[in-house]
Amino acid sequence: MLRRLALAAGILAFTPAAAEEPRTQVWLNPGMLSQHFKHDQDYRETNYGLGLEVFPQPEHGLIAGSLINSNHERSRYVGYLWRPLQLPEKRVTYSAGLAFAVIDGYSNTRDGRAFPIALPTLSVEYGRLGAHLILIPHPKNASAIALQLRLRVW
Repeated sequence: MLRRLALAAGILAFTPAAAEEPRTQVWLNPGMLSQHFKHDQDYRETNYGLGLEVFPQPEHGLIAGSLINSNHERSRYVGYLWRPLQLPEKRVTYSAGLAFAVIDGYSNTRDGRAFPIALPTLSVEYGRLGAHLILIPHPKNASAIALQLRLRVW
């Protein structure tokens, strides 16, 4: 009996732990694709760039990045993504919340200087792949909906 327990303990000691997801997750994104509700303007709808997201918990994430915005100008952003609504399924997780950020680079808003934004966000994650669907309201210019594809690197 003692030998069996020792053998079981030895096997467990050298067996890799179950494939648990790391608590903190790090995601990269290549910018976003946007669709504006006004079609009479020359808005750029392929907003390439590089973004970083760090989620110490599924509901709380820090976001930062840079992209070419819809006005064909460089924007930089930093913020917090709060996703209080979490619906984990077997292999897919759905979530919803708000992104609170500061962004710059829009010459038609504060002459390109930084300004705060709050954006409703729906997210879906499947393994290392994910996506955000983001509503971008703008009272003066065209509001838009954006799709941001994501890749988890940690």
